[in-house]
Amino acid sequence: MNKEKRKKYISNGIFIIILGVLLFVPSAKALLIQGLMKIGLFSPNVEMERGNTLASYEVKFQSADGKIVALNDLKGKVVFVNFWATWCPPCLAEMPAINALYERYKTADDVVFIMIDADSDLAKSGKFIQKHGYSFPLFQMASSVPDVLFSGSLPTTVVFDKQGRISFQHVGTANYNSQKFVDFIEQLRK
Repeated sequence: MNKEKRKKYISNGIFIIILGVLLFVPSAKALLIQGLMKIGLFSPNVEMERGNTLASYEVKFQSADGKIVALNDLKGKVVFVNFWATWCPPCLAEMPAINALYERYKTADDVVFIMIDADSDLAKSGKFIQKHGYSFPLFQMASSVPDVLFSGSLPTTVVFDKQGRISFQHVGTANYNSQKFVDFIEQLRK
């Protein structure tokens, strides 16, 4: 076998291995998506939309420490809700940006973060959050969820304004720590 054919086989083999890793290793896929987020892809469209109000939903969440939080009780606050799972590469990719946004607003009385483990396995997701050093609060569903909030696609993010109206809804990965999104949250806080 000549050197050119050998180089071709080796480069094809390396390409197949890299492709396999990206397809079958969630953390590798998440790392790739994070890199794409850093160069400006996956920027959420934050055009203001006014949807249904909190009063339209009887939705409850349970925190990792067992506390029940009703969506209706959060009126008067900007509410950031994210549905995610530990096995979901797009979810894993956006976690650092969501955590950075949470760190920015964690002392704000008028902004609430509800990170919902879609698998309802708080022990597993709690270990995941601790392992990665995230500090946002972890919840699971304590009631049924209307399809208008979550249709089953992960990740899904919904933001409610202070009047309890859906102001933002996005399915898929996004960089929520971008200046554009921070400006959007600030606009909702006013």
